Parts: sequence; C-alpha cells; structure tokens
Amino acid sequence: MEESVSRLLTEELIQKALSLFAATEKEPKKLGDFENYAFEVYRNGIPFVLRLTHSSHRAMDQIESELDWLNFLSDQKVNVCRALPSISGNYVEALVSEDTFFYACLFKKANGKNVRTDDFNDALFYEWGKLVGKINHATKNYQKPDHITKRPEWDEEDLVLIEKYLPADDKVVIEKGKALLQQIQQLETNPDSYGLIHSDVHSGNFFIENGEIEVFDFDDCSYHWFASDIAIPIYYAVWFNMALESKEERSEFAQNFARQLLKGYYEENYIDPYWIRQIPLFFKLRDLTLYSVFHKKEDLSKASERLLKLVSDIKNRLLLDEAIADIDFELIMKEIEKVDK
Repeated sequence: MEESVSRLLTEELIQKALSLFAATEKEPKKLGDFENYAFEVYRNGIPFVLRLTHSSHRAMDQIESELDWLNFLSDQKVNVCRALPSISGNYVEALVSEDTFFYACLFKKANGKNVRTDDFNDALFYEWGKLVGKINHATKNYQKPDHITKRPEWDEEDLVLIEKYLPADDKVVIEKGKALLQQIQQLETNPDSYGLIHSDVHSGNFFIENGEIEVFDFDDCSYHWFASDIAIPIYYAVWFNMALESKEERSEFAQNFARQLLKGYYEENYIDPYWIRQIPLFFKLRDLTLYSVFHKKEDLSKASERLLKLVSDIKNRLLLDEAIADIDFELIMKEIEKVDK
C-alpha cells in the first residue's frame, strides 16, 4: 500500500470499523494490504474478513456494485464469500480520515486453506475451471438494479492508463502497450462472450476444502471478455510456479493446466472456441497491467532481487510481444470435443 494511504489508517479508525460490524471480540489479524486492507475478525465466535478500501482506490458506489454482483452469485449457488451487512444494515460503511475516506465491508471467511504450487494437480485445475465457468454462466442472468452504479468496463480501469505510471524512458513499452489495448478494444462484445467477470481468480484468491473451491476478493471485477477470466488462472499458475525457469517448462505446464481447466469450464459454460484462441492476448494484457501495478505500488529502486527479475521478465515479454507461455489451444479444443462426443 502507498505510504500516503498507510498513514491514514489509524487504530482508532480500525476500531470504529470493527464496531460498525459488531466484530470486536478479538484483536484483528491483518491478512493483506496491497490494494485493500484485509483483517480476520470475529463476530459471535465466527471468523469473518473485514476489508478497508481507501477512496483513492475505489469510490463507494463502485464497492456497492461489486457487493451486489457478489451476493447475486452467492444467491445463484456459486461458491463465493458473500458480503454481510453492518449493524445499521449497510453493506458499505464510510469512515472519514482527514479529507479522504476508508470504506469498510464484511465478508464470509472462506472455508479450508489456501493453495500453494505444491498442491497443484489435475483435479484442482478441473474444479478451478468449473468454478470460473459457473461464474461466467451465472453472470449472463445478472440484471443490475437501477440504484446500483455499473462496474467499470475493463478499459476504464486506472491501471490501463499506462503513461500515468510508467517512466518516460519506457517509451517502447508504452507504445506497444497502446497497440495491444487498441487490438483488444476491437474485439466483438456480446452476452455470450462478454460480461461481469471476477478478473483475478488465481490461487491466492480462493481456499479449498474437501476438493471444493470457495472464491473471494472481487475488488477487480469489471465488464470484460469471459476469455480473460480463463486466461488469468493460467497466467498466475505459471507465474507463481518459480520452478518453471524456461519458457519450454512454462509452456509444458501451461498446456496441461489449460487442458484440465477448460475441461471443467466447458461443463459449466459454453464459449465459442474463437475466444479460446484469443487467450494469449489476455496473457499480454495481464503483463501490461502488472507492469503498471508494480510501478504504481512499489519503489523499484528499493525492490528485492526477486521482484526486479519479475518486472524485468514482464518488460522483456512486452517488448518482444510474447505471451508468458505458448499453448496449443487448437489441440485442447479437439480433445474436449472428443470427450463431448
């Protein structure tokens, strides 16, 4: 989190948020602080997650629209961590901090445990795909209430404004990034391929218990192509697996991961194979987004060797117009078609 935001989050403000959601039984345990502050808290002996979002990151009406869609998915029996109201019956509570705000929300805590790369296996990849398919399928029936603000389109997000965060000497990356954005903006949109998506279903955003996945962190949800929701799990599974040092190793792993993921996905939602072939574009878009994130959130002059290598690898892929892994999606789709027959 930026230092300018961190100094505004006082102990008094945290305690106020806890009282608004009647979660004052134990000292809150910090779970994360990258784009939002998340704390494990307790109410009536049950663990929940309290999230505090600064107004520089999201407006209150955008959080309300996130939670409306999240709870819609929960009502549709998708395994997500729904939001719960405060003691005043509000899903979002605003807390003043100097001339800014923090917005507090409470969520069900996911059952089970987080997944590490050592836990990766075909059964997990298959269930992962089923979950993404369920989200994409359910959202086709989502009707935004009139009083709820529409979530942003993918290209309205702040991090797409690459010139805002990238240094001026990254001119070539900026030019290539703009060309990529223009290419994606020309893609067709229709209800069978485009709608509200989670945008970040990687292994850090779900827990698993008895083979069942429960997903959380819908902060990045936006109107986007469903193919991007498929691309992101593959991208991060490769990115998190530091043992995959060469592109050949990454591609071999990604081929199998994508195969199992798509088998699960197609059991829950149909998407035209044309969009599967566009997934490398969304790999590149995530590279561009992360490159912006790191320049926004991190002081790279003080970064660790590991982070500097990650940023350098992303930059090289952007300059070479390469995807993080090469996958034969045509082969995968033929295999899935044979299974369906």
